[in-house]
Amino acid sequence: MNTRTPVNGGTIQHTLERGAEKATVAVHHTIDSAADATRPALDHMVANAHATVDRAGVAATHAAEALGIKGDQLNDSSQRIIERASVYVRENPVTSLGVAVAAGYVLSRLLSSR
Repeated sequence: MNTRTPVNGGTIQHTLERGAEKATVAVHHTIDSAADATRPALDHMVANAHATVDRAGVAATHAAEALGIKGDQLNDSSQRIIERASVYVRENPVTSLGVAVAAGYVLSRLLSSR
């Protein structure tokens, strides 16, 4: 079949090529229009995502600082308790020994009943 047959001043091949070119241009235009229409929404979503990450980072930093402070306070408290217990044992050795024996007996009874 001859594709060079003139149809209304052109060939079938030429007509098909022009149609394909027009369709391609139209699809590109549609894609560009869709991208232009969605760009503001996408930019807004990206800005919100960045702001959310920034807020989460600030919150995590504050939490880390608070935990660090509480950890230091707990460490100080435990050091004071250890020091007080040490002083008490030095000042009351017999009582301390009695308390230790009683605590050991109670623990052994609790654990052996299981």
